[in-house]
Amino acid sequence: MRTIIRNFISVLRRFKMATILNILGLSVAFGAFMVIQMQVDYDRTFDTFHKDSEVIYRVDLQWEGDPVQAIFSRPMADAFARFSPHIKAGALTYPFCQETLFTVDKDGDKESYFEKSLTVYPSFTDVFRFDMTEGSDKALNEPNKILLPESLARKMFGSESAVGRVLEPRETHSMMAGLFEEKSGRLVVGGVYKDFPKNSIVENVIYKPMDEKENAHHWGNSSYYFYIRLDSPESAKELVNDFLAYYKKNDLGKNITWFKGGVNFRLVQLPDIHFTTDVTYDSTPKADRQTLWVLVAIAIVILIIAGINFTNFSMALTPMRIKSINTQKVLGSSDSTLRFSLQMEAVCISMIAFLLALWMVSMLGKTPLALLVNAELSLAAHPLLVAVTAGVSIVLGLVAGYYPSNYVTSFPPALVLKGTFGLSSQGRMLRNVLIGIQFFASFALIIGAMFMYLQNRYMSTSSLGYEKDQLIVTNITQLVKDKKEAFANQLKSYSGIEDVTFASVLISNQDRFMGWGRELNGNNIQFQCLPVDVAFMDLMGIKVNEGRGFRKSDELASTGCYVFNERARNMYNIRLGDKIYGDEVIGFMPDVKFATFRTEVTPMAFYFWGNKPEMEENLSYAYIKVKAGTDLHAAMQEVKGALKNIDPDYPFYVRFFDEVLNNAYAKERSLSLLITLFSLIAVFISIVGVFGLVVFESQYRRKEIGLRKVMGSTTSQILVMFNKTYFRILLVCFVLAAPVAYFAIIRWLENFAYKTPVYAWVFLLAFLLVSMITILTVTFQNWRAANENPVDSIKTE
Repeated sequence: MRTIIRNFISVLRRFKMATILNILGLSVAFGAFMVIQMQVDYDRTFDTFHKDSEVIYRVDLQWEGDPVQAIFSRPMADAFARFSPHIKAGALTYPFCQETLFTVDKDGDKESYFEKSLTVYPSFTDVFRFDMTEGSDKALNEPNKILLPESLARKMFGSESAVGRVLEPRETHSMMAGLFEEKSGRLVVGGVYKDFPKNSIVENVIYKPMDEKENAHHWGNSSYYFYIRLDSPESAKELVNDFLAYYKKNDLGKNITWFKGGVNFRLVQLPDIHFTTDVTYDSTPKADRQTLWVLVAIAIVILIIAGINFTNFSMALTPMRIKSINTQKVLGSSDSTLRFSLQMEAVCISMIAFLLALWMVSMLGKTPLALLVNAELSLAAHPLLVAVTAGVSIVLGLVAGYYPSNYVTSFPPALVLKGTFGLSSQGRMLRNVLIGIQFFASFALIIGAMFMYLQNRYMSTSSLGYEKDQLIVTNITQLVKDKKEAFANQLKSYSGIEDVTFASVLISNQDRFMGWGRELNGNNIQFQCLPVDVAFMDLMGIKVNEGRGFRKSDELASTGCYVFNERARNMYNIRLGDKIYGDEVIGFMPDVKFATFRTEVTPMAFYFWGNKPEMEENLSYAYIKVKAGTDLHAAMQEVKGALKNIDPDYPFYVRFFDEVLNNAYAKERSLSLLITLFSLIAVFISIVGVFGLVVFESQYRRKEIGLRKVMGSTTSQILVMFNKTYFRILLVCFVLAAPVAYFAIIRWLENFAYKTPVYAWVFLLAFLLVSMITILTVTFQNWRAANENPVDSIKTE
């Protein structure tokens, strides 16, 4: 072992550049492998930790002719939960609430907390098992009793008991239907549960019981997720068919007067919910199994590239070490001893790289790059992965060191000591194939990363059909809503603000919004409805194609009015003057992109409610148009000041509308950045491999270079000779990689209803980029060999 360490230190001293690059390439590969696997494990194990997760299901619903939806009406769910003895528990939750402002009394002082809360059936804790640290999970059976996660209980009350403490809620914002004023009054903590892992649809939030009368008989209000616990997974096989028979036998369809078509249901097992994407109104975190396989493939490819580089670097050192190795053979060292020593050197380098990778990953968890993955970048949280990676590093060292150790000890000592050993054509072919694999992977990854960037850019820069620039948005409270005219007038008194309007939602920031089912001219119509005030369309620059938009006089009308998009008009043959439950269709507008680019434009309408005050409750956001040339940050301060004047204690979220759009595509942008990062890693490791091969070639062909110089070849001719070999490899690899990348990109773009074209110049740019880096690397390394004195390279004795 002492000899192995001494030889390793000798190698490190003599070949600093080669060894440092080798270790750096391996450590980056090991680090990338661990980060990717952390994310893959996060998604792969989503919700698998729940006890009996295989008997927990979400029930999805599908109206005839419509896509599957994740939301249920309350009476429909209640009927489903009761009909079969195989259903041990059923529970609803309203999933679309966002943060609520809670105040807590602490020794006479009021402290505010902006936290998310969910309304659930008390049986929610029967479907999902809660591990309680204080109180009881049955507390939800009592009115106004709530459950807190342990982390929030410690945040609010420190080490004191949270049970019995009182929280006072204010308004809650809904993703779908605007602002809700909390009417539950004082909430009492009835229990504290241990936090669930991050990779679960069961969130660590405040759970409060659903009011017994809330939509209890409203069959048309599909607003809830419905979960059930069965007695066994086998019971799920016929459950849907059994309920359809029960539905028909008991004529439950008679309760759904607004829809005459059929209905169907689907059971989704708890661990599969995370991967189920063919469903609407589903706000649970999503992942794509295909993407996970892509990430796993990238991790393996990066390791393979690093292993290839390791082998190539070891081979690159052969011409420089072979005399030393064979001198030891002459002095009595056996081939097996030398091979073992060389393999242990490789293992030492690999293990050092592994230790450096551990440090890289631990530091990465403290940087903004950690936000690109959902998983916790903690080595302590992934002991098995650390152990597996350590094993991989040892195996990689043994495998990568095997061929070079056998090759370098295979020459007769006398031949080598004279300096005339040869290189087989098979060995050269092997190294060309290995470097070709690296180029293939680099081309495919770079092309994929570039198209992901283009798709993200397309989504962020394409026309939405309305004016999105110079726009500030903020959530509002009931106090602001009650004084919205004064709020708007104060803002418009500032010279930089052009106008103010209000709406129920932030448009273009999610895939779907509140859906309405109505009857028109004897037919059922389905459309997404966005309640707005009369100034909204003018402020957003949305023009009508026919009819008119909203106007001030509509505020005095006893009925509401709609402006539909062209998709709804053509699909349902809607006409100007049509009445929908007494509310008139007054105009038609172009198909603006009110949702994300992941979904096609569907039938939708802007709706104004007239003088009906109950509909005004939906308003929960203010849109502020800033005049061109105005300092946007100064305008934002004016907005914050106006809000603070009305409701000084509320933590408003004031932002530019561009931020809203960026957040809508955060998942795609993070994936794009990840793929780009790993592509750059692959290219870096590949170029390190090229460097190693060039070192090998230049050392082995020193005599050839000297002879060519003597025969009159110029430095540029010698450099072209070396570059031709690598250019041919690049060309072959590009021809193979381009079709693979093309079909992968086409498949990925299928996730979007509106997508970037597949440009040919992207493929050309990827080829030029990798080729340029490779040629520069080859030229740099061979420049010294090409300018060496021919006499020094030709002589052998």
